[in-house]
Amino acid sequence: MSVLDLFRLDGQVACVTGGGRGIGEGIALALAEAGADVVVAARREHEVEAVAEKIRALGRRAVAVRSDVLAPTAIEELVERTVKEMGKLTIMVSNAGGNIDRTPRRLVDTPEEVWDQLIDFNLKTAWRGAKASAPHIAAAGGGSIISIVSINGLKASPSFGPYGAGKAGVVNMTMTLAVELAAMNIRVNAIAPGLIPTEMLYETVKIGPDAIPAMAKGIPLGRAGTPMDIGACAVYLASEAANWVTGQCISVSGGA
Repeated sequence: MSVLDLFRLDGQVACVTGGGRGIGEGIALALAEAGADVVVAARREHEVEAVAEKIRALGRRAVAVRSDVLAPTAIEELVERTVKEMGKLTIMVSNAGGNIDRTPRRLVDTPEEVWDQLIDFNLKTAWRGAKASAPHIAAAGGGSIISIVSINGLKASPSFGPYGAGKAGVVNMTMTLAVELAAMNIRVNAIAPGLIPTEMLYETVKIGPDAIPAMAKGIPLGRAGTPMDIGACAVYLASEAANWVTGQCISVSGGA
């Protein structure tokens, strides 16, 4: 087996939350290109259907699921459907998250209900994803759980404190899960993206695409990231190439 063969995901089944666009779409397509069959879930049905069609065009099986991860049983139902329709689950990617109301505010000015909602969206959903998927991944002989966090979870996050706190919580949870699930042959890692132009970024910071080059000037590698940058890292973490990597958070941020 060559080193490149270690990156193949043939025979694997992945489930990606928040997979209808942006980073989630990039991850779903990258996993499919590496050989995995993929269940794509998000709130907008037409978007997940479009991503599923792209996956099928790559010669892989795909299922599109309309799902709101904040609903109490949504993630459990998503995982059960994945196993029912695909036969197993070996890769769980918790990508759904963000700043729901797109409103920057100081921590001390954050209403408690907004705090609760953002912590639920960015931390609890990742915990639910791990909790629901772990028994099925173990039953399949092992696999990988990957959470998408943010460099905001690794440093001060002024104006976006609840988001940063939630992502920081996922980083710590990743380390704990990695230790607790190692005996089940489940590796648990996180990816922390840097500046990647997405609809959520534009709406939250109130900018357009023309502002990105100026924002990217502070990045050592000189450019903003792309969804495929994150997808490539997800392929690595899900593959045998990373079979001795667990409990890690990899920053994919151009050096920022």
